[in-house]
Amino acid sequence: MTFEPPPVPPSSASSSASPSAPPPGHPVNAPASRVPLHAPEFAADPHRAYAEMRATHGPLVPVELAPGVPATLVIGYQAAVRILNDPENFPADPRAWQQDLPPDCPVKPMLEWRPNALRSSGDAHTRYRAANVASLEAIDLHVLRSTVARLAVAQINTFCASGEADVLTQYAWPLTFQTLNALLGCPPELGERVARGMAAIFEGVDAERGNDLLVQALTELVTLKGRQLAEGQPTDDVTTRLLAHEVGLNGTEMIHQLVTLYGAGIEPMTNLVTNTLRLMLSDPRFSGDVRSGTLSVRDALEEVLLQDPPMANYCVSYPPRPVRFEDVLLPAHQPVVISMAAANNDPAVTEPGRYAGNRAHLSWSTGPHTCPAQSPAYLIAYEAVELILDALPEMRLAVPADRLTWRPGPFHRALTGLPVVFSPSQPIPAPH
Repeated sequence: MTFEPPPVPPSSASSSASPSAPPPGHPVNAPASRVPLHAPEFAADPHRAYAEMRATHGPLVPVELAPGVPATLVIGYQAAVRILNDPENFPADPRAWQQDLPPDCPVKPMLEWRPNALRSSGDAHTRYRAANVASLEAIDLHVLRSTVARLAVAQINTFCASGEADVLTQYAWPLTFQTLNALLGCPPELGERVARGMAAIFEGVDAERGNDLLVQALTELVTLKGRQLAEGQPTDDVTTRLLAHEVGLNGTEMIHQLVTLYGAGIEPMTNLVTNTLRLMLSDPRFSGDVRSGTLSVRDALEEVLLQDPPMANYCVSYPPRPVRFEDVLLPAHQPVVISMAAANNDPAVTEPGRYAGNRAHLSWSTGPHTCPAQSPAYLIAYEAVELILDALPEMRLAVPADRLTWRPGPFHRALTGLPVVFSPSQPIPAPH
């Protein structure tokens, strides 16, 4: 099943920029200088790339999201905040942009229009966001904490006797995926299909087929929850609350609310847990101090969110007309991508090396598209990291930190693996 967007709505707004030629070095006029965010070299050392971008281009950088897919990357903090709070000039609707995009474009499933809050503006965004916020705010955080603990212990018990593990594939990913399934009321078999589809979309490898697999699995989930609701046997989960919300989401809209929730829940959460553990196991400030109580898991999480957020570049908007911004003429309908990683570390607004107590980062976005799931997401990540450190206190990296590798991709900050070793231990009793 593929999803065909309705026609692009007409724009009544007039251009805020003159049609004159943009200044020299403008992203549109410098295709040869575009930074390929999809290249392995960028993934290996993005912070060096951000520094070079800042020196060469300033806060707005010409980039390429995939071969032949141009965009502008916003790396200045103040510029990012202004754009994120200006939905009139920077709406999230990509329909005009995607009209001429080839179906097999690897970034299309990550960016294409969907009837959900992430990819909508105006009244549609207000409607979708109301349903999502209400459904997420009803999550019982005490129950969620117990769910994470139960699933984490079960997962740790699959490898604790071996003395070694890949924390990414054997712990962070399955724990995140199982927790999200529990929150959304998704049976394991459907959840696995969702995870395979979402992984293909994030990787940009066979993304079109991954998108089809994702939509098919979510269609079955919505049908299941709708039947339970109609039979007077609703379950207490986010999917059911979305279906029952007063805005009256139809089947297609339901599927694409769930696309957003799974997209924001699986890959970024896995990366947040894994990257936080990498920091704590490799940085002497944490590996030496965490266990003595000087620094906490919370400090490590905040440093990752500030300096190396799991979604490094996203929060995409599409100007409906040419917009002059920071003395640059941004073209109509071309993606404007916020670099949370670069903006968070903009020397104009932050001091290098700060990590404790700084929560002014953009890793949850800001403005009308601020992440509505911050509390449960933070709780899941915190509990996941704390639980494995408590269970395996002698855990250490199995390879030098500089030998860890990062997956290419324009959007995520994701390790290929996180191998660790530790003293073998007996299975942990299940929490009560």
